[in-house]
Amino acid sequence: MEKPFITAVTYTVEEARFTLADVPHDPGVVGRIMGVLAEHEVNLDMIVQNQPTSAAERAQVSVSVPRSQLPAARAAVAKLETEMGLQARVDEDMGKVSIVGAGLRSHPEVAAKVFSTLGTAGINIAMISTSPIVISCVIPVDQVEAAVSALRLAFELTDGDSIRQERPFGDDV
Repeated sequence: MEKPFITAVTYTVEEARFTLADVPHDPGVVGRIMGVLAEHEVNLDMIVQNQPTSAAERAQVSVSVPRSQLPAARAAVAKLETEMGLQARVDEDMGKVSIVGAGLRSHPEVAAKVFSTLGTAGINIAMISTSPIVISCVIPVDQVEAAVSALRLAFELTDGDSIRQERPFGDDV
């Protein structure tokens, strides 16, 4: 089995998070939500849905969007609140930190190390997304610098190129 090879910590300080509560857990509902966001030309970075644990409960859907698109995202969310009776909460000042490397999927200790490192630094994670080569956490923007520093130390990244600002929405968004 290959050894995980962590090559970088990336970050962005340009995100906002919308959490939609009271989402019906029915086929097509999330598609409708994403359709309204698309109609308003809102770019999405992360999407997380929490399935209800009982038939009486409803789901939650959280999305992270570029802070520069807050007016469009607010308009989309207002439309959803009206049309679908959803409850929306906006966290305007969010950022994201990610570790990048090969072998993450086959090494669960890497995720454990990311989350325990952030926890030890007093950083509460708002959203998590993983892939075979990236583990990303949306966190309060004022904690991004501390998170980058803690992860850099935890994964012993000393190369100057190992810390990079991420532009998930491109330079023009």
